[in-house]
Amino acid sequence: MRQTKRRPTADAVNILHRRYYEGKPSRLAGLESARAHDQVARKIAALRTEAGVTQRQLAKLIGTTASVICRLEDADYEGHSLAMLNRIAAALNKRVDIRFLPVERRLRSA
Repeated sequence: MRQTKRRPTADAVNILHRRYYEGKPSRLAGLESARAHDQVARKIAALRTEAGVTQRQLAKLIGTTASVICRLEDADYEGHSLAMLNRIAAALNKRVDIRFLPVERRLRSA
C-alpha cells in the first residue's frame, strides 16, 4: 500500500477568504461593514464597562432605555448615529474622534 503525501493544512482564515470573499467585491464590502459595526459595538461596551456603569445606568445618563444601550452594543446593529455616540461619549467623559483610514488591500485575520 502506497502512502500519499498530505499537504499541510493552510490557515483557516485564508481558506475561507479564498472560498467566499476573493474576487467578490460586494462580499468584501459586507465584511468590512460588519467589522466596522462590531468595532463600534465593542467600543461602546468597553467604555461603559471601564466606567463601571451598567447598561441601565448609562441609559439613564443619556436619557434612553437599557434596551437601546443593549442594541447599540450588539455587533449586528447598523443604526449607530453620530448624535447617539456623542451622547454616550459625553456621559462617559469622552469625546468622539472620527478618522478616515486607507482601505486595507490585504487579508486581515478574523
